[in-house]
Amino acid sequence: MSVVVRFAPSPTGYLHIGGARTALFNWLFARHHGGQFLMRVEDTDRERSTPESVGVILDGMRWLGFEWDNDDPAQNKGKNYYSQFDMCARHAEVAHQMLANGTAYYCYASPQELDAMRAEQKAKGLPMRYDGRWRDRPASDAPAGVKPVIRLKAPQTGETIVNDLVMGSVTVQNAQLDDMVLLRGDGTPTYMLAVVVDDHDMGITHVIRGDDHFTNTFRQIQIYKAMGWDQPIFAHLPLIHGPDGAKFSKRHGAPAVSDYRDMGFLPEAIRNYLLRLCWSHGDDEIISTKQAIEWFDFGGVGRSPARFDFAKLNHLNAHYINEMDNKELVTLTLPFVTKLLGYELNADQKATLLAALPDIKPRVQRLTEIAEAARFYFEILDLDEKAAKLLTPEARGYLLDLATQIKMLPVFSHEALEEIFRAYAEAKGLKLGAVAQPFRAALTGRAVSPPIFTAAALLGRDEALKRLARVSL
Repeated sequence: MSVVVRFAPSPTGYLHIGGARTALFNWLFARHHGGQFLMRVEDTDRERSTPESVGVILDGMRWLGFEWDNDDPAQNKGKNYYSQFDMCARHAEVAHQMLANGTAYYCYASPQELDAMRAEQKAKGLPMRYDGRWRDRPASDAPAGVKPVIRLKAPQTGETIVNDLVMGSVTVQNAQLDDMVLLRGDGTPTYMLAVVVDDHDMGITHVIRGDDHFTNTFRQIQIYKAMGWDQPIFAHLPLIHGPDGAKFSKRHGAPAVSDYRDMGFLPEAIRNYLLRLCWSHGDDEIISTKQAIEWFDFGGVGRSPARFDFAKLNHLNAHYINEMDNKELVTLTLPFVTKLLGYELNADQKATLLAALPDIKPRVQRLTEIAEAARFYFEILDLDEKAAKLLTPEARGYLLDLATQIKMLPVFSHEALEEIFRAYAEAKGLKLGAVAQPFRAALTGRAVSPPIFTAAALLGRDEALKRLARVSL
């Protein structure tokens, strides 16, 4: 079998982190088997679906590196993805085929009649589901003015079985399911029908999605059987929960993929972290994309929900930052620097950032932190509380003395600076930190920074002296 999978979000908002994990598992499964990963936008809800949401979702997919294989506008009515709305006529065609083969029927029950039916069921403590009242009635009984829906004539006995790659064999009695609507009175398809028709027509071999869709799967299998179509293989993934064990939501943190990009996470880290939510390969934690494609299978997927842990994600992001080429890292960091400073760096400033990165990288976890750590190179910062405490009157006197020696240095370098600071501290009977820490505060406005003598050398003699003069008065 040639594997064909799909990711099918509804464009009613952003690409959320749970959807990104579903997309990742589909993408990895396709790449592992040399198959196809297709993109389908389920945009039949015309009131809530927007072009802006489509753009946000596709942008998030590209940022994560999940390229899809139906990226051919000529095949997709001018789009680089399948649009479910574009297939509405096909969905209606299938509903009428089911009418013709006797596996569906017209239902003329009015909304008021259905509301009364549900109220009666609720009062009696019965499950609220359609009771099949139009299942075997002729159209001649139809009341005037009611536009009928088309319902599935679902089996009322026996059982429906899902042999799931993650959850195993799961069974539901058909008596628990009702005759669901396939086509509304206005001729538009329901989600249940559209998904099955699209998956069949796209040749989907494996449906990989969250286990919140499991109930839908039993109903969708009945449509496959009614049409005599081969069923795909299903794999339902455990949901992602927050640290408190509740379903992951806004109150736990950022739910949108774009939020993680804006917080300075790398796509490599997000992919690695999402992979480890409900999937494992021995004790491996750092897993490259190449390894993930090579190793991925459903034997490694657990059945229990995973808990989102920002500390672990930060740790992974720090790893990928440290592994990244410095020139590439500068390119990725520049937008955050621009946002922080309010202007773009010139060529010399970019060179300074590049030179500073080796000392900054081991101290940060996100790109935003690189921008913040490098900020003092490009503007004089006000002293924070800890830095101000370091600049005692005595410390300011030390810096005044050292400024005189700095002016006289034949070469302004890391080594030369450290040498005169060590000699000065020794002559005063001080530890090096007693003079180096106030120097750090004066130059950076902070009590913590990259190695201060290297930082001072990057700032240059004139800038260092200017900042010393500012605090030595």
